[in-house]
Amino acid sequence: MTNIGFIGLGIMGKPMAGHLIKGGHSLFLHSRSRVPGDLVALGGREFFSPKEVAQHADIIITMLPDTPDVEKVLFGENGIIEELRLGSGQVKTIVDMSSISPLETRKFAARINALGHDYVDAPVSGGDVGAQNAMLTIMVGANATVFEKVRPILGLLGKNVVHVGENGAGQVCKIANQIIVSSAIEAVAEALLFVSKAGVDPDKVRRALLGGFAASRVLEVHGERMINRCFEPGFRIELHQKDLNIALDSASALGVSLPNTATVRELFSACLAHGGAKWDNSAIVKILEKLADHEIRKHLE
Repeated sequence: MTNIGFIGLGIMGKPMAGHLIKGGHSLFLHSRSRVPGDLVALGGREFFSPKEVAQHADIIITMLPDTPDVEKVLFGENGIIEELRLGSGQVKTIVDMSSISPLETRKFAARINALGHDYVDAPVSGGDVGAQNAMLTIMVGANATVFEKVRPILGLLGKNVVHVGENGAGQVCKIANQIIVSSAIEAVAEALLFVSKAGVDPDKVRRALLGGFAASRVLEVHGERMINRCFEPGFRIELHQKDLNIALDSASALGVSLPNTATVRELFSACLAHGGAKWDNSAIVKILEKLADHEIRKHLE
């Protein structure tokens, strides 16, 4: 049994924390919007600041929306670092499972390491379904010894836990994942829009394609959401756009061009402009439909 802190109990963090409690660990919990009662009922303990969580936990996991959120929890007022500076001297391990900037991750890790504590970046892929079923893919950036220490805990959350490299490598891997996934979602949306406008049943086409070379998890899951018009997240468009912003900013720093990623980001921006910040990322099809209808009207005129 390990004393684990968990900060960030949203659509992903809540089921993840539940798996750790059911795995026999003591959980010390914090969330901006209060800790869900069912986690407390399972045995989790609620605390009202990251500093308090860090006082009780040996390993502190964060699962937060964006880079500034992680920075605030780590280094802000009543943040984790206040306990790391003034605590008992026991080495603690920070495991950030958020999807944030790899450049900032390396800076965060250096600040934590300078105090004699360990840092792990371990972003995930698999969405809410993967979190609920403990079937996430977890991409880890850490010292090899530290990775071995946290691997059993990460194994309670995911089926595929891969040590990618040193600090920051996990976040680089997550960016690559988001580049591929966003392009795949947009491609599925284009294909199903084409099929629909051509007067063919998109559900039958989807089932046919799942048996061929076009088969993918995105076609299976997101394609079904598009056809059924089920746009409850899932993974919110505002968060996927945030990840693509990180991807394009990082690519710019490296002198790399990502033209398809830039296009998908603009489509996500159009979703936001139409009130779609909280839509599932499969709702990109709605913007493509609007663009198609506009082109059809122009042609008819």
